[in-house]
Amino acid sequence: MIQVLIADDEPMVRAGVRAVLATDLEIEVVAEAADGHGAVELAQRHRPRVAVLDIRMPGVGGIEAAAEIRRTVQDTGVIMLTTFGEDDYVLQSLGSGASGFLLKSGEPEELIRGVHAVADGAAYLSPKIAARVVAHLAAGDTAAAAGRRTAARNRVEALSEREREVLAHLGSGLSNGQIARALHVVEGTVKAHVSSILSRLSVDNRAAAAVVAHEAGIVPAQLREDR
Repeated sequence: MIQVLIADDEPMVRAGVRAVLATDLEIEVVAEAADGHGAVELAQRHRPRVAVLDIRMPGVGGIEAAAEIRRTVQDTGVIMLTTFGEDDYVLQSLGSGASGFLLKSGEPEELIRGVHAVADGAAYLSPKIAARVVAHLAAGDTAAAAGRRTAARNRVEALSEREREVLAHLGSGLSNGQIARALHVVEGTVKAHVSSILSRLSVDNRAAAAVVAHEAGIVPAQLREDR
């Protein structure tokens, strides 16, 4: 059973998330919070496998709560819920240790897939959010945007061929086990590759690595559509 904590300052959003997750018999919502401070306290008390946090909440926001949860309850993966127009917050929260990013307006099935992915230790970046983050990074100064894309490609080119394959699948939201099956290798090999990829890309978590994969353009459309 995947135990989940929900945190959002809007009761109707919490009710909606709970209702969606209730359709999956493998998921159990164990606690709800209306702000980031409450989310941290409940995460420390219940130690859920996944915490689903609104990216913006009064007082202690989702970004700060995610960082504190990841610091104090390391076995809890964090999914951030966001809306269109909050790209800056998504970029900020990449450094908070969050493993998943989903749109509140997304399909219910995507929320369930995201919870399962993060519970399995994977990163889950909604394809729409990934596209918006990359577009946001590309906006503004054309030269700077081109420089970021080139830098992402150069960082990816420095990886081995197998590491690039793993990163492409990671960017599509697959867990280590799913990547292992796709590449016909053992899961321990994938775990070693992921650790090497994070180190060589100089990123702190799988979600940040997924953004690099999307920005470098190495996630094939078929992989994005399959998610």
